[in-house]
Amino acid sequence: MDDLFFQMKLAETAKQLGVEVKVATNGEALMGLMAAELRLVIVDLNARSQPIAAIEKLRQARKDVRVVGFLSHVQTELAAQAQAAGCDEVLPRSSFTQNLA
Repeated sequence: MDDLFFQMKLAETAKQLGVEVKVATNGEALMGLMAAELRLVIVDLNARSQPIAAIEKLRQARKDVRVVGFLSHVQTELAAQAQAAGCDEVLPRSSFTQNLA
């Protein structure tokens, strides 16, 4: 996730819910977290760190983790790529933000 302010907002919401957040800045770091008991992975599909490739690697390693991606609402092709890579749900950033607990 490249947007640090959004990352802080997400972390604060998780803290209020009593949920631990771990941040992976690229696919390699994400794979390093796969040994942990992850239940949800949130992916910024607009990140510069090749998020589609990271989702594909994640799905090869773990099929039991829910993957939610967010992106600009006009990026329908990127949304389709994310779903094809294994993203369970793709939301426009505005919807994702509104649905944060």
